[in-house]
Amino acid sequence: MEEFEKEKEAPKGEEKEEKHKKEKKKEESDEELLAASDEEELLKFVEESEPKIYVVGAGGSGSNTLNRLFELGIKGAKLIAMNTDARHLLQIKANRKIVLGKNLTRGRGAGSNPEIGQKAAEESAEQIKEVLKDANMVFITCGLGGGTGTGSAPVIAKIAKNDINALTVAVVTLPFSSEGRIRMENAIKGLEKLRKYVDTVIVIRNDKLLTIAPDLPLNTAFKVCDEVLAGSVKGITELVTRAGMVNVDFADLTTILKDAGTAVIGLGEASAEVKREDRARIAIETALNSPLLDADISTATRALINITGGSDMSLKEAEYIIAESAKRIHPDAHIIFGSRVEENMKKSAIRVLVVLAGVTIPKYTVEGTLDIGDLDLELIG
Repeated sequence: MEEFEKEKEAPKGEEKEEKHKKEKKKEESDEELLAASDEEELLKFVEESEPKIYVVGAGGSGSNTLNRLFELGIKGAKLIAMNTDARHLLQIKANRKIVLGKNLTRGRGAGSNPEIGQKAAEESAEQIKEVLKDANMVFITCGLGGGTGTGSAPVIAKIAKNDINALTVAVVTLPFSSEGRIRMENAIKGLEKLRKYVDTVIVIRNDKLLTIAPDLPLNTAFKVCDEVLAGSVKGITELVTRAGMVNVDFADLTTILKDAGTAVIGLGEASAEVKREDRARIAIETALNSPLLDADISTATRALINITGGSDMSLKEAEYIIAESAKRIHPDAHIIFGSRVEENMKKSAIRVLVVLAGVTIPKYTVEGTLDIGDLDLELIG
């Protein structure tokens, strides 16, 4: 009888253990479902919270920069072309295209007159506002000195900064001396207006590009300008939009570029042929000695540094680049840097982009003296 009772209890014990296993499995399954749900919710939140960045190409030169950005590929930014010349817009690769001042210019351009460019943008203000309405950051690229870019850029910037409340950064060029006095005068006046409505304006003087490659034909030189403008916008944007060894978030970017005034850029690269122990030094020396850094960089109070390298780049090399930069700028400067590996880059190469803000701009001489430190002086013959 006792043996019979034991045999009877045995199945009950097994049933109890089996039930416990099922309950545990269900708990694990529920936890997995919750984890998956959390992951899905997190991914959705990350996507929704990604900063919305727009790059506006204003006028012919600014729109040409968008073509170069399209060729390079830029992650996490929308390209918007705005011009008074409708035919030129047909040649531009962009997410959106706006003919400025359709009633005023009939799509035939601004005739190198900045006042026409300004009025055209003002006519299209509501359309500009609609396109940029959800922007967190707006880049405006243009070649100052012409009609559409020079006249429209301040109007676009005012809408972006004051109406949309977006971080607004202009990346502009000053004309070659060979383009004449009137174009330079227009550029200086346009820059003065633009500075009132942007957080940061990065100024690139085209004549400085000639010191890098003095024998370039003028047509090729303009393409180099496009390359520099596009590389600057791409380098700053992808600090935020692409993951790296050292990441920069949008709040970091805002800290450096919000109400920063005038900024300059330096670009440097060490090729794959350079010895590994020398490449970080060569890259940052080239960037900090770049003719494009057309200012007293020791006065820079903010610095944004983007370091890109091949698969064998080390964190130690990135730290060296930051340390060397810190030696050359204001001792109390706020420095933010990002570093990432780019798979399609040659294994041993390193590229550096340095943006220095709060700098003292020197006097420039182009057929006379130009002072764009306070932008009050006129050309002196």
